[in-house]
Amino acid sequence: MTGPSDLLQNSSRKLIIAIDGPAGAGKSTIASRLARKLGYVNLESGAMYRALALKAIEQDLSFDDEAALLQLAQKSRIQIEPALDGNRTLMNGHDVTARIRERDVTEAASRVSVHPQVRAWMVARQREMGAGGGVVMEGRDIGTKVFPDADLKIFLDADPVVREQRRMQQQNIKGEVAANVAADLRERDHRDRTRAVSPLKAADDAVLIDSTALSEAEVLQKVEALAGERLRE
Repeated sequence: MTGPSDLLQNSSRKLIIAIDGPAGAGKSTIASRLARKLGYVNLESGAMYRALALKAIEQDLSFDDEAALLQLAQKSRIQIEPALDGNRTLMNGHDVTARIRERDVTEAASRVSVHPQVRAWMVARQREMGAGGGVVMEGRDIGTKVFPDADLKIFLDADPVVREQRRMQQQNIKGEVAANVAADLRERDHRDRTRAVSPLKAADDAVLIDSTALSEAEVLQKVEALAGERLRE
């Protein structure tokens, strides 16, 4: 019997799959695993914002100076390249994959991403990168803003406490630092959901998946089955 992954891998039609949701819901892991399984490209919008934020840190730019950040973006070349152990993120040819996962860059990215002109520039780049299909893209406004006509839209969510616990486990954080990480996550949630431009929310036609009580394998199976249904349609 032909399974969803066989159908997706062998189809000449390549889908655009959008996965949105808050931090800690499991978007990055699911998008990466799904892309590898299907032979698709995994486009990380968050990594692009983090790369720009890192550049702003290095040049000592204010995260509130939209004009300076836009100018910096326009002069930058951000690339997402598939690798065996996940994507590599390059900023002007330099591998910044590990650095952009550090806490100061994560916090800066959340502040950089609120600016409308910066987001517009990023959206244009992301659309260029995913225009041909065969992509799994995760972020916070992929289904609502970047690819509103995506073939499949997923909104992946989980209980806030569970999301905090996952983030701490991922970063192997305990004690007092863990409390700070939890507070940062709650602040980021609020900022993402209340920003004026492209706030975090599910697209009207997105499929909602609550991963609170699901394993990664179970979430992946659900998303893969939904993608197979889209091809059959």
